[in-house]
Amino acid sequence: MSDDGEEVESDGIAARYTETDHERVLRFERDGRTAVLVQNTDGYAMVTVRRRVDGDELERYYGFDVALDHAAELLDVAPSALPIPDAASDMGM
Repeated sequence: MSDDGEEVESDGIAARYTETDHERVLRFERDGRTAVLVQNTDGYAMVTVRRRVDGDELERYYGFDVALDHAAELLDVAPSALPIPDAASDMGM
């Protein structure tokens, strides 16, 4: 199963939320940089930060807000600048 997802953009930052059979994926892009937050679909779980959807895990966090901080750092923006699609707002434990 693959979900076409939901996409939002704000101040040059694009955010796309999708779901697969195994993962919830929130991908941010800005000026050629990418930061990806991933959570498994088996229920509540830690949020993984990656540089690419299929990339290696950089770090895991219990809280969505802390994972967003890391994603913002990778994109060189403030966490508050990251647009969050509604479907992704409940990621994290």
